[in-house]
Amino acid sequence: MRVLIMTVASLALLAASALAQGGAAEPLEPRETVRIAYVPITKFGTLYVAAERGIFDAYGLDVQIERVASGTEAIAFLEQGQIDVGGIAIVVSLWNGWAQGLDLRVIAPGGLEPFEGSPTKLMLRADLADEITTIAELRGRTVAVAGGPGSGGEYLAAKALERGDLTIFDVNLVNVGNPDMPLSFESGAIDAGILGAPFADQAESNGFAVPFAEDLTPGLMTVAFVGSGRFVEQRPEAARRFALALLEASRLMQGDELFSPENLDAFLSYLPGTTAEALQSGAPVVYDPDQRIPVDGLADVERVHRENGRTAFETPIDLADVVETSFMEWAREQLGATVD
Repeated sequence: MRVLIMTVASLALLAASALAQGGAAEPLEPRETVRIAYVPITKFGTLYVAAERGIFDAYGLDVQIERVASGTEAIAFLEQGQIDVGGIAIVVSLWNGWAQGLDLRVIAPGGLEPFEGSPTKLMLRADLADEITTIAELRGRTVAVAGGPGSGGEYLAAKALERGDLTIFDVNLVNVGNPDMPLSFESGAIDAGILGAPFADQAESNGFAVPFAEDLTPGLMTVAFVGSGRFVEQRPEAARRFALALLEASRLMQGDELFSPENLDAFLSYLPGTTAEALQSGAPVVYDPDQRIPVDGLADVERVHRENGRTAFETPIDLADVVETSFMEWAREQLGATVD
């Protein structure tokens, strides 16, 4: 394997050079169709850039991309063989499916949570700031999350509470939508809550709440590209080039290049209702230039939901059965890795 240490500029140059030369690997001949369903969020940006900048095409892939309303819909399409790859969130229902033999594999990461400066944080009601100074002192208090049992909000709450040796069962956990949380702080209905942008900023600027715990899950993968077992096992060459295209796209999205004119057009093509201004001022997302699947973080998500009794199984899932790293490893061999 070629192992390289690269600057942001050299990453973009390498990816652009590969694109200009027709790719870092031979295109498939004959060409193959890859059917993809995605939930329209910024974290699937590598898909948008690879499609709109001709990277899939350079590797002999004709991609058919369909927007869906939820990951549940994409999972159903994957099970039925209607699509090859789904861009979906890693939620409890997916873990339960894997435990029951669902034949899907994580083949590439979506955008990751920022390693620092995450816009999502645990907020504390402002008038409690002098009374409650540690996470442990939230015991018995009302803590709000957006989403029910097994949701991403609940996972983030669990990670925050772990810092005070608490679990979600040591607090009164309530489901409050993000837009309603600032007013819930103002009324005194909640003591703390997991809140993301722009609502966390709103609650703070209005004097309703203050940040209490930040950067709860640095580098966490909450969404991923998941391939059907048939795609992974029967069409490995197409899967390899799909991974390579995403890797190449990620390297065109580093630093100031993230919202270059070409990339911005790609995002806008796949995110209906989004504006350039909203994208450029939105919460930061990390697109790993090596597209490594953070297996340890994935295992932690499974552990927390399982220990909280949110799954239909009690024995830890063997992630080797649900994560397929070989395609992205092959892609890094073709393009070079940024770190060993």
